[in-house]
Amino acid sequence: MKTVRAVRGFPLAVRLLLINQFGVNTGFYLLIPYLALHLDEDLGMSAALIGVVLGVRNLSQQGLFIIGGSAADRLGARGVIIAGCALRTVGFGLFALGDSLTVLLAASVLSGLAGALFNPAVRAYISVEAGERRAEAFALFQLFATCGALTGPLLGSALLLLDFRTSALTAAGIFAVLTVAQALVLPAREVERTGRPGVLGDWREVLANRRFLAFALALTGMFTLETQLYLLLPDGARTATGQAWAAGLVLLTGTVAGLALQLRITARLKRLGSRGRWISTGLALMGLAFVPPLLVTGRVGGGPPDTAAAAALRLLPVLAGAFLLYLGVMVAQPFVMELIPAFGRESLTGTHFGIFYVVSGIAAAAGNAAVGWTMDIGERLERPWLPWVCCLAFGLLSAAGVTLLRRRAVLPEPAPAHRTASPREVVS
Repeated sequence: MKTVRAVRGFPLAVRLLLINQFGVNTGFYLLIPYLALHLDEDLGMSAALIGVVLGVRNLSQQGLFIIGGSAADRLGARGVIIAGCALRTVGFGLFALGDSLTVLLAASVLSGLAGALFNPAVRAYISVEAGERRAEAFALFQLFATCGALTGPLLGSALLLLDFRTSALTAAGIFAVLTVAQALVLPAREVERTGRPGVLGDWREVLANRRFLAFALALTGMFTLETQLYLLLPDGARTATGQAWAAGLVLLTGTVAGLALQLRITARLKRLGSRGRWISTGLALMGLAFVPPLLVTGRVGGGPPDTAAAAALRLLPVLAGAFLLYLGVMVAQPFVMELIPAFGRESLTGTHFGIFYVVSGIAAAAGNAAVGWTMDIGERLERPWLPWVCCLAFGLLSAAGVTLLRRRAVLPEPAPAHRTASPREVVS
């Protein structure tokens, strides 16, 4: 009930975008985790071609965040959000209707470009619309996103009992509904165009901000470790118990924890001072989250447990690690999102979010490659503790980086609230 009351306290636009994020993650995770399986088993593609299709989708999104952010600043976030959801509707529809490499690559490009458009635009819109309550708005945003990330795979696995086409069409249908809802309900806001430099000038201004780039790089650990909710921790749950179903409990733990704690944590910490302190604390918790699973998955040999009771006991440290990781995200992420616009002008909010995700995304891709490499090396050398120690190091190093920025007074105060009075979008 507290969550419902908190949602009702925000403007209609924020409420819609919270529901939108639940739908976005539901539709995304309903389809994408099962795409490689479809390409392999249904279409008989080689591993190399599967890697190309998945890589094109990821590159189209990660590499073009800056385009979406600039478009939100220049054209208005509302139109960019609607266009992004419409493009993903088309992209996911193509996954359902096409089986040639050309069609699949087109679907990958469109679905990736869609994410590059609406992700920074949604965050820029919420940042302006939520005013002084940005941190609470982004806390709710994370909560809705987590619920969608749990709902999507569950729905996807059920729909796959029919076929992949049904899953893809359902995902496309979700984005179609979101597109219509945004077009009908989401208010347009004024866009200041007079006297502004060109887009390249915007990019130069943001990229010349060394404080902002240092902050984005310091957050490498957050994005790298958050990804392990879908890679290392599920693998640890399966290893600890010898049961495939145990991996699903990792996401369930996070969803329950988020519903119970996210708003309380953000509201309490917001009253207790420095945002930078809580960001670094959250990053440290994310790193320490990999210590409990290390105790049961980092040992050589032993094999799976013989009884259900033994499996449950071995699963508990992994779930404790998942809880700590989610707790760290709940502590840090709302304040990260709150601070990003404070590094520059409000008229460049979308550009800041876009470039932040490009920089941190590239750094996190390198971090994930390092984690994957340590997983392979650990298995080959019979040192299964290596990836867990690697993740611990990422978290602690990122926490130290943010702490250093805070002590050097690099981090800004949260951006002041300036909501636009006119409900009509002005382009002059």
